[in-house]
Amino acid sequence: MFFIFGINSERKEIGSLGPVICGVCGSYGRYQVYVTYMCLSLFFIPVLKWGKKYYVETSCCHSLYELDTQAGRRIWRGEQSEIRPEDLTLIRRGNGGYGGAWQGQMNRNSSRFCPLCGYETVEDFEFCPKCGSRLEKR
Repeated sequence: MFFIFGINSERKEIGSLGPVICGVCGSYGRYQVYVTYMCLSLFFIPVLKWGKKYYVETSCCHSLYELDTQAGRRIWRGEQSEIRPEDLTLIRRGNGGYGGAWQGQMNRNSSRFCPLCGYETVEDFEFCPKCGSRLEKR
């Protein structure tokens, strides 16, 4: 008898909220809300999920924020449709920030980012320190 199982990280879009004024670039945009988590699958059927983290990405400059867990759960259940500034923790400034387009492009050329959770680093990591997936070069 054998079992087919696997552990992988997943990303699920929750929805978008807005319009909002971006705290990084100052323009109007929308919040794209998603959740990442680890998942144990047995015979390709998800059995157990753990390590849920909620993220918000702005549509204007693509700044990435980690969303407070309680606020993320409320949005997941459809109870809250507003994100307060105190619920957000900035992870990555977007390319439309106050540094200008040239500086943003310079930082993008020398950095790596995670396509799953959006974490960005200038270190020479092969795997994301947040979620463990393989990083890509900008």
